[in-house]
Amino acid sequence: MKIISKIIAVTSALIILFSSNAYSQNDTIMPAPKDKVPFKDRLVYGGNLGLQFGTVTYIDISPTIGYKITEKFHAGIGATYIYYSEKYPLSNGQTYTYKTDIYGGKVFTRYYVLENLFLHHETEVLNLEVYDPLNDKVERKNILSPLLGAGYIQRFGDSSGLYLMVLFNLNETPDSPYTNPIIRMGLSFGL
Repeated sequence: MKIISKIIAVTSALIILFSSNAYSQNDTIMPAPKDKVPFKDRLVYGGNLGLQFGTVTYIDISPTIGYKITEKFHAGIGATYIYYSEKYPLSNGQTYTYKTDIYGGKVFTRYYVLENLFLHHETEVLNLEVYDPLNDKVERKNILSPLLGAGYIQRFGDSSGLYLMVLFNLNETPDSPYTNPIIRMGLSFGL
């Protein structure tokens, strides 16, 4: 667990380091005053919505809200709710249906390397059912998933767009809800 904490700390520090401005001796000491952007104009909303129906039913609702610390560096929070159901045929002709709810939250940072390309870090904690082989039972457990990756956003204006991300879970375990790589698509928009 200490290694994961160190990885998260180093990743966050690198994103913050790359998002800061550097000044040389030839630069002016006092930067030109910028127009102050109102708080509400720095907010960015978005998230993911996943739907699948059939033998496997999967519904993922994951809204996010972020804040533009700078034009290139954003940070925010989000919530996740997943409903999962899968039907298994039994040998007697009956069908067994497994159903579960997965829920949790996340914090994230995003740094835009170019206008449409960004680096993404998020730490997510999900509460889900996990099989415990020692006790031969299923129990609910909180699973920490530090995710790191990059993405592309196709903008539809100044503050809206459709994004695609490829993330890697740095804590991939048998209990983890994700297998690497994780591919996400979602919407982002400002008001």
